[in-house]
Amino acid sequence: MMKISLSESIKSKAKGLGFQKVGIAKAKPTPDAKRNLDQWINVGNHATMEWIAKRKDERGDIHTYFPEAKSVISVGMNYFVGKDQSDITTDFKFSNYAWGDDYHDLLKKKLFHLLAWLKEENPEMKGIVCVDTSPVMDKVWAQKAGLGWQGKHTNLISKDYGSWLFLGELLLDIELEYDNGFNEDLCGSCTACIEACPTHALGEYTMDSSKCISYQSIEYRGDFSESENLNGWIYGCDICQEVCPWNQKFSHVSTESSFEPRKEIVEWSNEDWTKMDEDGFRKLFKGSAAKRTKFSGLNRNINQNIK
Repeated sequence: MMKISLSESIKSKAKGLGFQKVGIAKAKPTPDAKRNLDQWINVGNHATMEWIAKRKDERGDIHTYFPEAKSVISVGMNYFVGKDQSDITTDFKFSNYAWGDDYHDLLKKKLFHLLAWLKEENPEMKGIVCVDTSPVMDKVWAQKAGLGWQGKHTNLISKDYGSWLFLGELLLDIELEYDNGFNEDLCGSCTACIEACPTHALGEYTMDSSKCISYQSIEYRGDFSESENLNGWIYGCDICQEVCPWNQKFSHVSTESSFEPRKEIVEWSNEDWTKMDEDGFRKLFKGSAAKRTKFSGLNRNINQNIK
């Protein structure tokens, strides 16, 4: 009974910290996910993201990353703010996950708070906080913890928030009470995301990163050919999520104010973006996930969209 009580207390605490979704999975080998990851890398679908390949063994087996792991607490935070690209003044499009403050910092802070709370009663307990950049397959563990399923656009979809969720994990070296995994595929025969992708980056449940506008505008560091078409996007891309029926029907407006868009992202004109210099970039995107593309990358994307 004590384990059940602790598990329920963890979920209650996590929701009190601002996570809308929380579930707990047993830390165990994931051979199917590992095989899928290896195949995806072997055919080059990771493009130039060598950091994925370099740590594929850790991603494929959580005990390679954290040998003492016994439980994986998966959390999801809703980041949909009730706006879309039509609310932006400029012709340029900017993925809404990076409209506000950096989700890595926010989720990590909350998960470290949860870990510190747990260690008050069990100071010997070991735990690792993971948010996106750790070699952990967030969507795999979220599904094992019952949060939702991986859709055909490869994002995790929940029945109550769609796919507008930031994911994170707290890995612990203690046993807990575990949730049932989410074993349904509620995409059904829908292929809206695949049909809407302008670069044909999506197959069913898989993605060729080299064709993905998010990859091209954020992770890719090279120059574009004259014919490369970013379809108006200067940072990321939301198309496959915007057309998803689960997002259209079940999205909820987030109560987290730090996800609200920066004023400039909504109000700037095309000219404002084209006139931005490196100093302006640093000021505008201080504390933002958009720093990842660097000024050179964002400027490249803007220029590509005005050719």
